[in-house]
Amino acid sequence: MTDPDLLLLREEEVGLVTDLYQLTMLAAYRRSRRGIRGVFEMWFRELPPERNFLVAAGLAPAIAYLLRLRFTPRQIAALRGLPAFAGLGDDFFAALGRFRFTGDVWGVREGTIVFAGEPVLRVEAPIEQAQVVETYLLAAVSFSTMVASKAVRVRLAAGGREVVDFGSRRAHGPQAACWAARAAYLGGLDATSNVWAACRLGIPASGTMAHSFVLAFDREEEAFRAYAGAFPGRTVLLVDTYDTIAAVERAAADPELRFVGIRLDNGDLAALAAECRRVLDEHGREKVRIVASGDLDEWRIAEVLGAGAPVDAFGVGTRLVTSADAPTLQAVYKLVAVEQRGRRLRGVAKRSAAKRNRPGPKQVWRRRSRTGEMIEDLVTPAGEGPAHGAWEPLLEPWLSQGRLITELPTLDSGRILVRDELARLPGSLRGLRAVPPFSVTFAAALNAEAEA
Repeated sequence: MTDPDLLLLREEEVGLVTDLYQLTMLAAYRRSRRGIRGVFEMWFRELPPERNFLVAAGLAPAIAYLLRLRFTPRQIAALRGLPAFAGLGDDFFAALGRFRFTGDVWGVREGTIVFAGEPVLRVEAPIEQAQVVETYLLAAVSFSTMVASKAVRVRLAAGGREVVDFGSRRAHGPQAACWAARAAYLGGLDATSNVWAACRLGIPASGTMAHSFVLAFDREEEAFRAYAGAFPGRTVLLVDTYDTIAAVERAAADPELRFVGIRLDNGDLAALAAECRRVLDEHGREKVRIVASGDLDEWRIAEVLGAGAPVDAFGVGTRLVTSADAPTLQAVYKLVAVEQRGRRLRGVAKRSAAKRNRPGPKQVWRRRSRTGEMIEDLVTPAGEGPAHGAWEPLLEPWLSQGRLITELPTLDSGRILVRDELARLPGSLRGLRAVPPFSVTFAAALNAEAEA
């Protein structure tokens, strides 16, 4: 019989959230390269179709993981049972019990707009430590960045209208739903249906009712009155279980029924919203808001609003939390430097034609106009800034020797940064269609080293 407890991911068990080869490499590093420092960098190889930029996210979850990374006795016992570790001695498992991340981390602040090829995270640590964290860091940063970037597009399409994350039921797992709610709020959405995110992260909670609630009553009006009785002054009625317009007619005409909104979840949203608005206004319900949901994304929202639909708010779910049109980002985490004798770092890089990269630790610099608009980015070797002009570095130090040295920004400050970054982005890049890319240049020294 299955132990239900085994199916839950506990916070202290993140050490096992990795690929097997990370741990086998850890063991091999300990035999021949123990303590040698390595530098890994993470970046996105290219932008997904129709994307002009990405919004960096996931730094806080990544840092939280590094700070609490442990291998518990229960985990170590489980690893002992895997055939891959059968030939290892007790010293390896004892070392796992003492494992702590003691490296340095630089990262791009959450909410920063980034482009393809630019490092968003740099990890320098004993190479076995920097290697074993790859899987979790990639998952945390790439998924969060994917959802935050999608949320920004939805936000741009909706303009000033409220947008709520409705995606928890369609996310790729409960943990993904929680991270998606956080990333969507960072990207500019106004609220979430995810209760964990509301309670743990302080994101405003929002929700209406389901068709099942309406179906549980003999008549639609009974369901409406029951819900409104439980939540006076906060009720949003789901009106399209049967006949949408008839439901709105009956609800609007009932003087005892108090509700603040109606939700449309299917059908021709633009036409239905217009007709519902007419009915509501005729009954003196001008303040009742219309919420639209049902397989929405930035394209569908733009289409609905382009048709002049009087929609006040949107609920976006599946296509947001899965980023349906671009469900993965080409995030990579590569070794770019390794320590040599004398504690000198030597740049290293893959040479394969399809996946070449530039060696050595790097910094990303951004130049803006006098009004703050982004002009160009420059990637240089770390420690070497641009020779002329006013540039700002994007990679900031967060961990030193495994300790937090800079307080992580709040989620709300990340939202503000996203808003400010969008305001400073060239107008052509804010559209939903792809345009010629933003200028990102790599310093000549990096190009020369890559070709050497």
